[in-house]
Amino acid sequence: MRLDIKNLTMAFQSRGKICVVFENISFSIGDGRFVILLGPSGCGKTTLLSIIAGFQKAVNGTVELDGIPVTKPGPDRAFVFQDYALFPWMTVGQNILYPMKQQRISRSEQTERLNQLLALAHLEGFENHYPDQISGGMKQRTAFIRALACSPRVLLMDEPLGAVDYQMRQMLQEELEAIWLKDRKTVIMVTHDIEEAVYLGDRVIVMSGGNGGIIEDMRVRLDRPRDRRGHRYLEYKNHLTRVLKTALQGEEPGTEPGRGFLAAL
Repeated sequence: MRLDIKNLTMAFQSRGKICVVFENISFSIGDGRFVILLGPSGCGKTTLLSIIAGFQKAVNGTVELDGIPVTKPGPDRAFVFQDYALFPWMTVGQNILYPMKQQRISRSEQTERLNQLLALAHLEGFENHYPDQISGGMKQRTAFIRALACSPRVLLMDEPLGAVDYQMRQMLQEELEAIWLKDRKTVIMVTHDIEEAVYLGDRVIVMSGGNGGIIEDMRVRLDRPRDRRGHRYLEYKNHLTRVLKTALQGEEPGTEPGRGFLAAL
């Protein structure tokens, strides 16, 4: 699997003026990678994710999945929203089954896949519970495995842990990582949280303010599970903190981002 983002530009008109969200963004993602889009509010992270999903169209440029242009939403790309977006009138099991029914998967395969996903997310025994009967963490896990139900090639997540407190957020990061390690889907996740970016990402792409260009594309070379107190982990956090300050100012770095830092690792 290969996802190619080629020279994407997004802009809109407001009060007779053209407002550029981001301009000429290009990068490629290989199979089984966990990629983080990091940057300040308003830099275009969610808009970029939405274009990859096929929900919006860019002014210029293309998104290609294995050489085929993305022009609309499709089952090869699944989306996890910040607010879970579970159907409140459906049980956990029914929520997970919903995309499989939409794809007209056979009943026997639906049942087998449902049981696999419930086990993957440690939700066995909760398939008959409704969303208002389970915890926030269980809702997030349900949303995550529902997105995996039809075996998408790319999983897109828009700040899926943004609505929970700090302690719960760390627990959910570890749970999502454990699920991902068993499934190894290609993931692109939007966050504004540096800690989350270093803990979950194989690669962190930092977008700036202003016209939302890419100012850093950093590989995170740390074993999993990651030691949040480890020296190299803290080095990555400190480096991204400095880069994000540049992003907040909407400026370009004076030198190629991260060259000395990455060489040192």
